Amino acid sequence: MNRITSTVQHARPFLKWAGGKGQLLNQFQRFFPGELNGEGIIKRYYEPFLGSGAVFFWVMQNCKIEEAYVNEFNPEIYLCYAVIQKDVEKLIKSLRRLAKQYQKLDSIKQQKFFYSIREKYNRTRESINFKKYDSNKYALRAAMTIFLNRTCFNGLYRVNSKWYFNVPFGRYKNPNICDEVNLRAVSKLLKKVKITNDDFAIIQKNIQERSFVYFDPPYRPLNKTSNFISYSNNEFNDREQERLAEVFRKLARIKNVKMMLSNADPKNENKNDDFFDRLYGDFKIERLKAKRMINCNASKRGEINEILVMNY
Repeated sequence: MNRITSTVQHARPFLKWAGGKGQLLNQFQRFFPGELNGEGIIKRYYEPFLGSGAVFFWVMQNCKIEEAYVNEFNPEIYLCYAVIQKDVEKLIKSLRRLAKQYQKLDSIKQQKFFYSIREKYNRTRESINFKKYDSNKYALRAAMTIFLNRTCFNGLYRVNSKWYFNVPFGRYKNPNICDEVNLRAVSKLLKKVKITNDDFAIIQKNIQERSFVYFDPPYRPLNKTSNFISYSNNEFNDREQERLAEVFRKLARIKNVKMMLSNADPKNENKNDDFFDRLYGDFKIERLKAKRMINCNASKRGEINEILVMNY
């Protein structure tokens, strides 16, 4: 099999993403297993919670990975990856059209246009069969997802119980809505990547030796008012965090499977909250500094700890 790493060198996340790992990549590199960065002993990469894929893009372009398996539970985000993989030119055509319509408007009309696209996006959701690929429908749907992501508040992806996207307008002066060069680069990178839309536990079905797994689950809320994890209509509560830990422990028994997991550190809010320390007490835990960019209270934006769990 040809190595994916040679196909493109500069693909980067095409979505803005609250909690994205781009800011932590320099720190992460110090903790990646030596088998990943060294002689290419690790050949396979798995990521069960893909999101914007910052770690995925870095690993695929800097390490000797031959096979990659990624999963995204949110069907709208999965659909974006599927379209970029299969029909990037159709996506670019639809996105270019939206960008042109938006950019010719003044700020007041841009806001109205945003909400009209958001309303259409929510109203037409039931007509999309996420399990049956439709080239034209999917390309337009993915274009709307990316448009809303690039023009909404802080690049959030948040939905209510009906899967309706409910993030407000972002008021950016000149958002980069259609980055054609990057979308084509991402498409090339995805050509030999297996992408699924399933529960994270699907990783157990095809995991093999000589693999690296990165888990970036929805973060456990730092406090009762933290709503920014609602990127799907299913709450990723403490029971789900515990179920993930069970999968982590099971995979740790497989020879030469290296795993890294990141999450918000509950000790940021409560020094006595040992939830993750207890959950992953048998593994190595590190704490890293990250910037909290989103908070309704500006005084609470700043450096916080994130935890990193490793089985090596």
